[in-house]
Amino acid sequence: MGWKSRTRTLQVFDTELSADTLEWCPLPQWSHVLACGTYQLQKGDDKLTAEDSTALSRIGRLYLFDCNPQPSFIPPLTETQRIDTPAILDLKWCHVPISERPLLGMASASGEIQLYKLMEHQQGTCGLECELRAELGPDRLALSLDWSTGRGESSDVRVVSSDSTGSLTVLSLGEASLNAVCQWKAHDFEAWISAFSYWDTQIVYSGGDDCKLKGWDLRIGPSSPTFTSKRHTMGVCSIHSNPHREHILATGSYDENVLLWDGRNMKQPLSETAVGGGVWRLKWHPSQEHLLLAACMHNDFHILHCQKAMEGQDAPCPVLASYILHNSLAYGADWSRLSLSNSMPPSPQEPPQTSIGLTESRGHLRIQYESPTASFDTSLEDDSGQYIPDHCLLPEKRSAPDPFFSPAKDAQSLSCLMATCSFYDHMMHVWRWDWSPEEEQMPSEPTPSS
Repeated sequence: MGWKSRTRTLQVFDTELSADTLEWCPLPQWSHVLACGTYQLQKGDDKLTAEDSTALSRIGRLYLFDCNPQPSFIPPLTETQRIDTPAILDLKWCHVPISERPLLGMASASGEIQLYKLMEHQQGTCGLECELRAELGPDRLALSLDWSTGRGESSDVRVVSSDSTGSLTVLSLGEASLNAVCQWKAHDFEAWISAFSYWDTQIVYSGGDDCKLKGWDLRIGPSSPTFTSKRHTMGVCSIHSNPHREHILATGSYDENVLLWDGRNMKQPLSETAVGGGVWRLKWHPSQEHLLLAACMHNDFHILHCQKAMEGQDAPCPVLASYILHNSLAYGADWSRLSLSNSMPPSPQEPPQTSIGLTESRGHLRIQYESPTASFDTSLEDDSGQYIPDHCLLPEKRSAPDPFFSPAKDAQSLSCLMATCSFYDHMMHVWRWDWSPEEEQMPSEPTPSS
């Protein structure tokens, strides 16, 4: 018996400014809340020199949405708030409530980590209020953040952030303060990503534009990394610790590969999977330990099944599903924890998912290297203002999902709600993925002979 995989678009939202990060609230009572962040470069005088780059203004906007995914409520999202901010590079919700409320962390182009508390309004809606902020230092952009609470542990809540100077900062959350505990130079160029090990929160991982993946043990201090890997051949821009399986770590890079690691042996990855685009974000599924969502910049969004790799079989991770309906760089992606009904909701007829080859692109010169602080400032649009990727080819299908790739033991099917966003077309999509066993065809009745 095979398995059937299907994606369906539920809603498309224009964020007006370029969208690069989003995340659903992980707390059960507020899992209907979605936050999305944007980044826009406002250029001033065209005669500015490189030394005048500080005059460039990076603006952003923080959106808050309420979601009702039931079939009778299409489209499912309702915008409840928008806040003008400095350009936003990353958004992460704390995995546990703080003072009984959800807390959203934001990494901004002003070099700050800002924390927003989710409050309930009299009208029954929710809104964000800026609660705390901490400056990482002068002349830098905060590029990423992660919470130490990935496994739901609420003691000693901390945040780790990386910035454009190549530094990492660990901050401790107090009752009414957010204070830097330590800061150190970790990478030669931009430190694109930082992340905790959710199983041992004294361990921090980082990736940078120097093509290095590093580990740090906060107990012995950051004077030197516990390991340095050069296994990625370009800048490392995504890291996520698996909250369900100890020691399992996923990393992504501009080199267009997703690597799975066992944290006890960082000399060689468990697997390597080519996804056809720079891997800007990776997100493990909230409950299915083998499912990994990848935002692949030039090559859309893909769901990988990592079971064989995690069992040490040294095999690439098969792609179970792909969402290819964005028209620009794939940056933000997250799984929702909202439950979906088993019935498929009605949706508009979707266009066929065709691929665009190089012969169909006109006047487009591919830029090999993309980053928020550099080529975000470079237009990749054609004369008509439409971004044209050089390819939209799906990763090679190595094998069709079979009964081995079941969602979980005794599971009949899996339905997931997703949100993704893309940059130059400033679009956010909400869509669902259904994965279910194919119905076996009953043998036809033999035709009676005359």
